[in-house]
Amino acid sequence: MSTAPPRGRVLAQGRYITFLDDGGWEYVTRPRITGIVVLVAITPEREVVLVEQHRRPVANSVIELPAGLVGDVPGQEAESLAVAAHRELVEETGFEAREMVELCTGPTAVGISDEVLTFFEARGLRRVGPGGGDDSEDIVVHLVSLATLDAFLEGKRAAGIAVDPKIFAGLYLVGEKRPR
Repeated sequence: MSTAPPRGRVLAQGRYITFLDDGGWEYVTRPRITGIVVLVAITPEREVVLVEQHRRPVANSVIELPAGLVGDVPGQEAESLAVAAHRELVEETGFEAREMVELCTGPTAVGISDEVLTFFEARGLRRVGPGGGDDSEDIVVHLVSLATLDAFLEGKRAAGIAVDPKIFAGLYLVGEKRPR
């Protein structure tokens, strides 16, 4: 993901993605996006902050860590990853972090996309609003005790809701053992 011209031949151009052929390998890119941030936020009460929203590509609601695109806000195309992480946390969850600590950066789906995401630990949380996303989003915020996380997620799975495995990767990165 970058603001550089796409590599290879453009096969299709949509509003949000470009479909490319680079030497016979087809993949997608997001023009104008400079990164993706994923936020691991745990309250002082040892609750992980999760979001639930409908995701059209999988035709289902998904439980996930708060996350968002970087460089996609008009007038803020040059925002840093950390600034975007703060913005997305408040926008999606209503929580503000005293500090954002970068944990890990890497590609998401190397065979189909050039997306790169960066995990941040959101430290020193305080509630500043309701969350729920911007006007284009319908996000439900869940505060889930780490002690009951597995049961919560299993209940969501049983109800037919998808669970994003980045939840477990994020918890691993902040040193939280997955409860059993």
